[in-house]
Amino acid sequence: MRLTILINGSDPTVSHDYAVLWLDTDQRRWSREAHQGIDLPPWGELHDEDGVTTLCAPSTDAPLCTLRGLHVDRKQRVSAAQGDAAWTALRNRAPTSGFWRLQAVDRQTVQAENSVFGN
Repeated sequence: MRLTILINGSDPTVSHDYAVLWLDTDQRRWSREAHQGIDLPPWGELHDEDGVTTLCAPSTDAPLCTLRGLHVDRKQRVSAAQGDAAWTALRNRAPTSGFWRLQAVDRQTVQAENSVFGN
């Protein structure tokens, strides 16, 4: 299953920073599809624990971004459609907070034409 998530800063009317991410819950990986001002790497791994999804760089458990309230259960049910987000800015390493919102849920198996995820 793939989720499309939008992350915004704490006040989108003042700051237009955003990131659009695809979260692949089967492969436990994520990719950055579009962004401005929220500088996350192009892809990484995701961990879902106790209603908190963390996005990490490849092969590391240190969270780059935390999505509170986002959990996908074994029956592919998504726990929430929005919640709090926190991330560390890559340029200045400053902690930043905002919100995430679920944009789309694709329950079909997706075969990407050009996958950034190596097998």
